Amino acid sequence: MFALQYREYGDHDVLRLEDAPEPHAGPGQVRITVRATSVNPFDWKLRAGYLAGMVPVTFPAIPGTDASGIVDEVGEGVQGVAVGDEVFGLGARTSAEFAVLDHAVHKPASASWAEAAAMGLAVETAARCLDVIGVAAGTTLLVDGGSGGVGSAAIQLAVARGATVVATASPANHEYLASLGAVPTTYGTGLGDRVAALAPQGIDAAIDAAGKGSVPDLIALTGDATRVVSIADFTAGQHGAHLSDGSAGRAYYSLANAAKMHSEGNFIVAIEQVYPLAEGGLAHLHSQGGHVRGKLVLAVS
Repeated sequence: MFALQYREYGDHDVLRLEDAPEPHAGPGQVRITVRATSVNPFDWKLRAGYLAGMVPVTFPAIPGTDASGIVDEVGEGVQGVAVGDEVFGLGARTSAEFAVLDHAVHKPASASWAEAAAMGLAVETAARCLDVIGVAAGTTLLVDGGSGGVGSAAIQLAVARGATVVATASPANHEYLASLGAVPTTYGTGLGDRVAALAPQGIDAAIDAAGKGSVPDLIALTGDATRVVSIADFTAGQHGAHLSDGSAGRAYYSLANAAKMHSEGNFIVAIEQVYPLAEGGLAHLHSQGGHVRGKLVLAVS
């Protein structure tokens, strides 16, 4: 099969489209013919070697953790999914012609292949964060970094739970945040004062989806470090806040929930750009620059 691969840590240009052995579905897994896969910050951080001390990599490595496609193999014990079904979900090494998914749900007819591919990791991460800090009806939530993939999903899932959401982004993305159901504001210096004016009732919980050093400010706003979670600041624990990396459990249930919301017109998946798989290196470079609205996607077949 063809696959996007890298044989050493390095910049985006270490990625090459090359031949690779085909994977096969094991127990509880499905294999798909990949139609699209998304680019997540985890992918390029791993490729660059930033996570070398935490996440082992066997070369040649194929990036990607979520994808959409058509099931062509079903492993032992899998129920509710059959060969020929259109699905999306989470797995590994998904930037390839074929990929194995550990968790797959049916793609809603309302979603394109690109939209479905972009939902997996962002939705699961967002739901996991909301669970960790107990976001429910009546919660006032602050999402720092609301316009990216995880931030966008967190806003919509929180609103669906009955929460009030304030979210940060650059001014150019404020209209987008409002379309998701959030009250927008800018990030950076003076955040506390701006949020206090927008949410005089106070902030109950906060998500750092940007990893730009805002955790101490978010703790000050909530008054409780245990109601703050970060997905990108590895110093969060030093402040008493949560770092959610999936090691304490995953929110896989959220994939089916998001699919249902999308089919009902209640979940937006913003795709900033779709690249062909052969240009995966350029997509990684784009992601590294930050300020992506929603997600970047690689079209595979």
